[in-house]
Amino acid sequence: MVLAAGLGTRMRPLTDDRPKALVEVGGKALIDHMLDRLAAAGVETAVVNVHYFADRLEQHLVRRAETHPLPHIVISDERPQALETGGGVKHALPLLGDAPIWVANIDSVWIEDASAIEAVARAWDPARMDVCLMLASTTESLGFHDTGDVFLGDGVVRFKDPGETAPLVYVGVHICKPQVVADGPEGPFSLLPIWKALAKDHRVHGVAPQGVWMHVGDPGARDVAEARLAKHSEVGRS
Repeated sequence: MVLAAGLGTRMRPLTDDRPKALVEVGGKALIDHMLDRLAAAGVETAVVNVHYFADRLEQHLVRRAETHPLPHIVISDERPQALETGGGVKHALPLLGDAPIWVANIDSVWIEDASAIEAVARAWDPARMDVCLMLASTTESLGFHDTGDVFLGDGVVRFKDPGETAPLVYVGVHICKPQVVADGPEGPFSLLPIWKALAKDHRVHGVAPQGVWMHVGDPGARDVAEARLAKHSEVGRS
């Protein structure tokens, strides 16, 4: 599932006429960065939720399908109300099925040494975990929380307590059992409280692949990410 229904208020004025998912970084829409990553890792179907400028996003995805048949796109319509991360996944459960799923935000881009998505897939073990998060270094990532999100010990996630600085940030991609949201409330709700409850039972794990992650949360962060990607491309050509 690709979460693309956000209002993108921090990204204004770039989102005055489009959803955040269609803001371009390095000449490519944010949602295409993520869909291309998923396709390269073998994902065949992606459920995409839509809300803000929903028609424009759907039109973009139809045009994309003409040249990029994978992943096949299924729309989860949130036009009446944006449902946040947890509510969005719960709303899409009839489209997602019962098997473990990827859930991906559209506001992270990265430079990887090897496939980060495949690294998370290799770590996934449904007997030991209900969620497996993609993580990155707090100090080496760009645009994320300066104080980090989590600690990682033997693959098990511990969320930081108030006042702590954690060495790792969540970078917007994870595998989970879709059932983790089944008991969530009707309407909008976040995944984070569910993760924190599961983490108390050591059911949230994580992987920190090698690479540089950039959170594209506002126009300034978009410019930083573009510059970093351009620099990486120049090095690759030299």
